[in-house]
Amino acid sequence: MSVLVGAVVALGMLVVVPAGLRLVGDPALDRTARLWPVFAVPGAVSLWLPRGTAAAVPALCYALGTLVLAAHAARRVGRTRSMRPAEAALLTALAAPSVAALALVAERSGHELFGFGPGILALTVPHFHFAGFAAALVAGLVCGAAEGRAGTAAGMPADRALGRFAALSVPLGTVLVLAGYFVGDLAELGGALVLTAGMWAVALLSRRTARRTGPDRTTRILLTTSAAVLVATMLLALSWALGEATGLPRPSLAWMAATHGVGNALGFALCSLAALHRLRGAASSKGRTV
Repeated sequence: MSVLVGAVVALGMLVVVPAGLRLVGDPALDRTARLWPVFAVPGAVSLWLPRGTAAAVPALCYALGTLVLAAHAARRVGRTRSMRPAEAALLTALAAPSVAALALVAERSGHELFGFGPGILALTVPHFHFAGFAAALVAGLVCGAAEGRAGTAAGMPADRALGRFAALSVPLGTVLVLAGYFVGDLAELGGALVLTAGMWAVALLSRRTARRTGPDRTTRILLTTSAAVLVATMLLALSWALGEATGLPRPSLAWMAATHGVGNALGFALCSLAALHRLRGAASSKGRTV
Protein backbone atom coordinates (compact mmCIF):
# COMPACT_ATOMS: atom_id res chain seq x y z
CA MET A 1 0.00 0.00 0.00
CA SER A 2 1.46 3.36 -1.01
CA VAL A 3 2.16 6.05 1.55
CA LEU A 4 -0.54 8.30 0.09
CA VAL A 5 -3.24 5.63 0.05
CA GLY A 6 -2.24 4.56 3.55
CA ALA A 7 -2.57 8.12 4.83
CA VAL A 8 -6.02 8.48 3.27
CA VAL A 9 -7.18 5.16 4.73
CA ALA A 10 -5.82 6.07 8.18
CA LEU A 11 -7.78 9.32 8.03
CA GLY A 12 -10.93 7.35 7.25
CA MET A 13 -10.35 4.90 10.07
CA LEU A 14 -9.30 7.32 12.80
CA VAL A 15 -11.36 10.42 12.02
CA VAL A 16 -14.09 10.01 9.42
CA VAL A 17 -15.81 6.90 10.79
CA PRO A 18 -16.14 8.03 14.44
CA ALA A 19 -17.07 11.58 13.40
CA GLY A 20 -19.78 10.21 11.15
CA LEU A 21 -21.15 7.85 13.79
CA ARG A 22 -21.63 10.74 16.22
CA LEU A 23 -23.89 12.50 13.71
CA VAL A 24 -26.49 9.74 13.55
CA GLY A 25 -28.05 10.51 16.91
CA ASP A 26 -28.11 6.86 18.03
CA PRO A 27 -26.82 6.31 21.61
CA ALA A 28 -25.50 2.85 20.67
CA LEU A 29 -23.46 4.34 17.82
CA ASP A 30 -22.24 7.11 20.13
CA ARG A 31 -20.85 4.43 22.45
CA THR A 32 -19.23 2.66 19.51
CA ALA A 33 -17.65 5.93 18.40
CA ARG A 34 -16.09 6.37 21.85
CA LEU A 35 -14.65 2.85 21.68
CA TRP A 36 -13.64 3.12 18.02
CA PRO A 37 -9.91 3.86 18.67
CA VAL A 38 -9.62 0.35 20.14
CA PHE A 39 -10.23 -0.97 16.62
CA ALA A 40 -8.99 1.92 14.47
CA VAL A 41 -5.54 2.38 15.99
CA PRO A 42 -4.44 -1.23 15.28
CA GLY A 43 -5.97 -0.92 11.82
CA ALA A 44 -3.98 2.24 11.13
CA VAL A 45 -0.80 0.60 12.43
CA SER A 46 -1.31 -2.31 10.05
CA LEU A 47 -1.10 0.06 7.09
CA TRP A 48 2.56 0.82 7.75
CA LEU A 49 3.77 -2.72 8.40
CA PRO A 50 5.19 -5.01 5.69
CA ARG A 51 2.64 -7.38 4.22
CA GLY A 52 2.37 -10.60 6.18
CA THR A 53 1.13 -11.93 9.49
CA ALA A 54 2.39 -8.94 11.47
CA ALA A 55 0.22 -6.61 9.36
CA ALA A 56 -2.75 -8.97 9.02
CA VAL A 57 -3.31 -9.41 12.78
CA PRO A 58 -3.96 -5.70 13.59
CA ALA A 59 -5.99 -5.49 10.37
CA LEU A 60 -8.18 -8.28 11.76
CA CYS A 61 -8.68 -6.20 14.91
CA TYR A 62 -10.04 -3.40 12.76
CA ALA A 63 -12.25 -5.89 10.92
CA LEU A 64 -13.85 -6.84 14.24
CA GLY A 65 -14.81 -3.20 14.77
CA THR A 66 -16.43 -3.04 11.34
CA LEU A 67 -18.45 -6.15 12.20
CA VAL A 68 -19.77 -4.27 15.23
CA LEU A 69 -21.05 -1.58 12.84
CA ALA A 70 -22.62 -4.20 10.59
CA ALA A 71 -24.35 -5.67 13.64
CA HIS A 72 -25.72 -2.20 14.47
CA ALA A 73 -27.13 -2.09 10.94
CA ALA A 74 -28.86 -5.45 11.41
CA ARG A 75 -30.33 -4.35 14.74
CA ARG A 76 -31.61 -1.10 13.20
CA VAL A 77 -33.42 -3.07 10.51
CA GLY A 78 -35.09 -5.21 13.15
CA ARG A 79 -35.93 -2.21 15.33
CA THR A 80 -37.13 0.34 12.79
CA ARG A 81 -38.36 -1.98 10.01
CA SER A 82 -37.88 1.03 7.76
CA MET A 83 -36.29 1.29 4.35
CA ARG A 84 -36.94 4.97 3.81
CA PRO A 85 -34.21 6.49 1.59
CA ALA A 86 -32.42 8.15 4.52
CA GLU A 87 -32.45 4.90 6.51
CA ALA A 88 -31.27 2.86 3.51
CA ALA A 89 -28.31 5.22 3.10
CA LEU A 90 -27.44 4.95 6.79
CA LEU A 91 -27.57 1.15 6.70
CA THR A 92 -25.25 1.19 3.69
CA ALA A 93 -22.83 3.43 5.58
CA LEU A 94 -22.77 1.06 8.55
CA ALA A 95 -22.16 -1.99 6.36
CA ALA A 96 -19.55 -0.49 4.02
CA PRO A 97 -16.54 -0.50 6.40
CA SER A 98 -16.79 -4.29 6.70
CA VAL A 99 -16.23 -4.56 2.93
CA ALA A 100 -13.22 -2.27 3.29
CA ALA A 101 -11.91 -4.36 6.18
CA LEU A 102 -12.24 -7.60 4.23
CA ALA A 103 -10.12 -6.10 1.45
CA LEU A 104 -7.70 -4.70 4.04
CA VAL A 105 -7.08 -8.06 5.72
CA ALA A 106 -6.45 -9.76 2.39
CA GLU A 107 -4.18 -6.94 1.17
CA ARG A 108 -2.19 -6.74 4.40
CA SER A 109 -1.70 -10.53 4.42
CA GLY A 110 -0.48 -10.38 0.81
CA HIS A 111 -3.17 -12.68 -0.58
CA GLU A 112 -5.58 -12.33 -3.47
CA LEU A 113 -9.30 -12.01 -2.77
CA PHE A 114 -11.84 -13.19 -5.37
CA GLY A 115 -9.05 -13.05 -7.93
CA PHE A 116 -8.02 -9.45 -7.15
CA GLY A 117 -4.44 -8.72 -6.21
CA PRO A 118 -3.14 -6.46 -3.44
CA GLY A 119 -3.03 -3.41 -5.73
CA ILE A 120 -6.77 -3.34 -6.42
CA LEU A 121 -7.57 -4.38 -2.86
CA ALA A 122 -5.53 -1.46 -1.54
CA LEU A 123 -7.74 0.96 -3.50
CA THR A 124 -10.93 -0.83 -2.44
CA VAL A 125 -10.22 0.03 1.20
CA PRO A 126 -10.44 3.85 0.81
CA HIS A 127 -13.31 3.55 -1.68
CA PHE A 128 -15.54 1.85 0.90
CA HIS A 129 -14.52 4.26 3.64
CA PHE A 130 -15.30 7.39 1.63
CA ALA A 131 -17.84 6.41 -1.04
CA GLY A 132 -19.30 3.55 0.97
CA PHE A 133 -19.32 5.10 4.45
CA ALA A 134 -18.86 8.89 4.27
CA ALA A 135 -20.85 9.60 1.10
CA ALA A 136 -23.73 7.27 2.02
CA LEU A 137 -23.86 8.71 5.54
CA VAL A 138 -23.86 12.32 4.35
CA ALA A 139 -26.49 11.50 1.71
CA GLY A 140 -28.69 9.95 4.38
CA LEU A 141 -28.23 12.90 6.73
CA VAL A 142 -29.00 15.55 4.12
CA CYS A 143 -32.02 13.52 3.03
CA GLY A 144 -33.23 13.35 6.63
CA ALA A 145 -32.67 17.06 7.07
CA ALA A 146 -34.65 17.83 3.91
CA GLU A 147 -37.47 15.57 5.12
CA GLY A 148 -37.38 17.30 8.51
CA ARG A 149 -37.89 20.68 6.86
CA ALA A 150 -41.09 19.48 5.19
CA GLY A 151 -43.91 21.88 5.89
CA THR A 152 -41.60 24.65 7.09
CA ALA A 153 -40.61 27.84 5.32
CA ALA A 154 -37.25 26.26 4.44
CA GLY A 155 -38.80 23.00 3.29
CA MET A 156 -38.83 22.92 -0.50
CA PRO A 157 -40.28 19.94 -2.41
CA ALA A 158 -37.29 20.03 -4.75
CA ASP A 159 -34.92 19.62 -1.80
CA ARG A 160 -36.87 16.66 -0.46
CA ALA A 161 -36.90 14.95 -3.85
CA LEU A 162 -33.20 15.64 -4.34
CA GLY A 163 -32.43 14.30 -0.87
CA ARG A 164 -34.30 11.07 -1.54
CA PHE A 165 -32.53 10.68 -4.87
CA ALA A 166 -29.12 11.17 -3.24
CA ALA A 167 -29.91 8.77 -0.40
CA LEU A 168 -30.88 6.03 -2.86
CA SER A 169 -28.40 6.58 -5.69
CA VAL A 170 -25.22 6.89 -3.60
CA PRO A 171 -25.66 3.44 -1.98
CA LEU A 172 -26.87 1.94 -5.27
CA GLY A 173 -23.93 3.41 -7.18
CA THR A 174 -21.48 2.10 -4.58
CA VAL A 175 -22.92 -1.41 -4.85
CA LEU A 176 -22.94 -1.26 -8.65
CA VAL A 177 -19.29 -0.19 -8.75
CA LEU A 178 -18.46 -3.18 -6.54
CA ALA A 179 -20.49 -5.48 -8.79
CA GLY A 180 -18.62 -4.06 -11.77
CA TYR A 181 -15.39 -5.51 -10.39
CA PHE A 182 -16.87 -8.95 -11.08
CA VAL A 183 -19.14 -8.30 -14.07
CA GLY A 184 -16.99 -6.05 -16.25
CA ASP A 185 -15.89 -2.53 -17.07
CA LEU A 186 -19.20 -1.46 -18.62
CA ALA A 187 -21.07 -2.42 -15.46
CA GLU A 188 -18.52 -0.48 -13.42
CA LEU A 189 -19.06 2.53 -15.68
CA GLY A 190 -22.82 2.28 -15.06
CA GLY A 191 -22.17 2.21 -11.33
CA ALA A 192 -19.90 5.23 -11.62
CA LEU A 193 -22.64 7.14 -13.46
CA VAL A 194 -25.21 6.36 -10.76
CA LEU A 195 -22.77 7.18 -7.96
CA THR A 196 -21.76 10.44 -9.62
CA ALA A 197 -25.38 11.49 -10.01
CA GLY A 198 -25.98 10.83 -6.33
CA MET A 199 -22.83 12.64 -5.23
CA TRP A 200 -23.71 15.65 -7.35
CA ALA A 201 -27.16 15.66 -5.74
CA VAL A 202 -25.39 15.80 -2.35
CA ALA A 203 -23.22 18.64 -3.68
CA LEU A 204 -26.27 20.61 -4.83
CA LEU A 205 -28.02 20.16 -1.47
CA SER A 206 -24.84 21.23 0.32
CA ARG A 207 -24.63 24.34 -1.81
CA ARG A 208 -28.30 25.17 -1.19
CA THR A 209 -27.79 24.74 2.55
CA ALA A 210 -24.76 27.05 2.40
CA ARG A 211 -26.86 29.76 0.72
CA ARG A 212 -29.47 29.82 3.48
CA THR A 213 -29.25 32.45 6.19
CA GLY A 214 -28.85 29.97 9.07
CA PRO A 215 -25.29 28.61 8.71
CA ASP A 216 -22.42 30.81 9.92
CA ARG A 217 -19.59 31.85 7.61
CA THR A 218 -17.30 28.95 8.47
CA THR A 219 -20.07 26.41 7.94
CA ARG A 220 -20.97 27.99 4.61
CA ILE A 221 -17.34 27.77 3.48
CA LEU A 222 -17.15 24.10 4.49
CA LEU A 223 -20.37 23.26 2.65
CA THR A 224 -19.37 25.19 -0.46
CA THR A 225 -15.95 23.55 -0.49
CA SER A 226 -17.40 20.07 -0.19
CA ALA A 227 -19.84 20.76 -3.04
CA ALA A 228 -17.16 22.15 -5.35
CA VAL A 229 -14.77 19.29 -4.61
CA LEU A 230 -17.43 16.68 -5.37
CA VAL A 231 -18.06 18.12 -8.82
CA ALA A 232 -14.36 17.86 -9.69
CA THR A 233 -13.56 14.51 -8.07
CA MET A 234 -16.55 12.72 -9.56
CA LEU A 235 -15.67 14.02 -13.02
CA LEU A 236 -12.31 12.33 -12.50
CA ALA A 237 -14.06 9.13 -11.44
CA LEU A 238 -16.20 9.20 -14.58
CA SER A 239 -13.19 9.81 -16.83
CA TRP A 240 -11.38 6.85 -15.27
CA ALA A 241 -14.39 4.50 -15.56
CA LEU A 242 -15.02 5.63 -19.15
CA GLY A 243 -11.40 4.97 -20.06
CA GLU A 244 -11.55 1.50 -18.51
CA ALA A 245 -14.73 0.64 -20.42
CA THR A 246 -13.84 2.11 -23.83
CA GLY A 247 -10.05 2.19 -24.02
CA LEU A 248 -9.98 5.99 -24.20
CA PRO A 249 -7.14 7.76 -22.38
CA ARG A 250 -7.73 7.89 -18.65
CA PRO A 251 -5.85 9.06 -15.55
CA SER A 252 -3.46 6.59 -13.94
CA LEU A 253 -4.33 4.96 -10.63
CA ALA A 254 -1.56 6.96 -8.93
CA TRP A 255 -3.03 10.19 -10.31
CA MET A 256 -6.53 9.15 -9.22
CA ALA A 257 -5.30 8.47 -5.69
CA ALA A 258 -3.60 11.88 -5.53
CA THR A 259 -6.59 13.81 -6.92
CA HIS A 260 -9.88 11.93 -6.63
CA GLY A 261 -8.86 10.11 -3.46
CA VAL A 262 -7.32 13.00 -1.57
CA GLY A 263 -10.03 15.40 -2.75
CA ASN A 264 -12.85 13.18 -1.54
CA ALA A 265 -11.09 12.54 1.77
CA LEU A 266 -10.16 16.12 2.64
CA GLY A 267 -12.42 18.30 0.52
CA PHE A 268 -15.60 16.28 0.73
CA ALA A 269 -15.64 13.94 3.74
CA LEU A 270 -13.86 16.12 6.30
CA CYS A 271 -15.53 19.36 5.19
CA SER A 272 -19.01 17.81 5.03
CA LEU A 273 -18.74 16.11 8.42
CA ALA A 274 -17.30 19.25 10.03
CA ALA A 275 -20.14 21.33 8.57
CA LEU A 276 -22.79 18.86 9.75
CA HIS A 277 -21.31 18.83 13.24
CA ARG A 278 -21.42 22.63 13.28
CA LEU A 279 -25.04 22.64 12.09
CA ARG A 280 -25.93 20.06 14.74
CA GLY A 281 -24.22 22.13 17.44
CA ALA A 282 -25.95 25.33 16.33
CA ALA A 283 -29.33 23.58 16.32
CA SER A 284 -28.71 22.11 19.77
CA SER A 285 -27.82 25.51 21.17
CA LYS A 286 -31.19 26.76 19.96
CA GLY A 287 -32.99 23.89 21.63
CA ARG A 288 -33.98 21.99 18.51
CA THR A 289 -32.66 19.06 16.46
CA VAL A 290 -31.27 19.11 12.93
